[in-house]
Amino acid sequence: MLTRKMLSAMELDADKITQIIDGHTETVTGLQEQIDEAKAEAAKYKAEADKLPEVQKELDNLKKQVEADAKERKGKDYDALKKEYDDFKAETERKAARASKEAAYKDILKDAGVAEKHWAKIMKYSDVDGVELDENGKITTAKDILREIKDEWADHIEKTEKTGANTPTPPANNGGQKMTKEEIMKIKDTNARQKAISENHELFGY
Repeated sequence: MLTRKMLSAMELDADKITQIIDGHTETVTGLQEQIDEAKAEAAKYKAEADKLPEVQKELDNLKKQVEADAKERKGKDYDALKKEYDDFKAETERKAARASKEAAYKDILKDAGVAEKHWAKIMKYSDVDGVELDENGKITTAKDILREIKDEWADHIEKTEKTGANTPTPPANNGGQKMTKEEIMKIKDTNARQKAISENHELFGY
């Protein structure tokens, strides 16, 4: 280490020795400051380096959580879409089955002679969804349903009167009684009906 004694031995004057000592001290101080700064920087880097494993662990955990969330979200999206499709398919099949059963039920109502204006009302109170269709689209228990309709909805069945074969002209004398207006209007043959109206015009107000 450079000392004043060493410089004196070199026969240097006092002022020169002082300058050398001051310059040396300043240099040593500067170097020491640089060393201290370097040590502090090194300690800082070491502290940060010591944190790296913990930081890496946190990053790995975060990555796993993100992947798990993405997988769960993807699964939920798939389940939601599948349920939506299954519900739509089931509803479409239900509507198609209902339409087929309604058509078959209407055939029975028609066969029973029920006026069409009553069909919706009767089907509303009937177990249309519960019937089964055969391979031809007909209700398997059609005969039983037909009988039930005739019993339970008799007042909704149109009454039809059977008449004998029409004659070209109505009899001039119906056992000594004239035909009624209703009887004349039941004549299906147009010419015969008009002739009867003409012969009994008083019934029609002219």
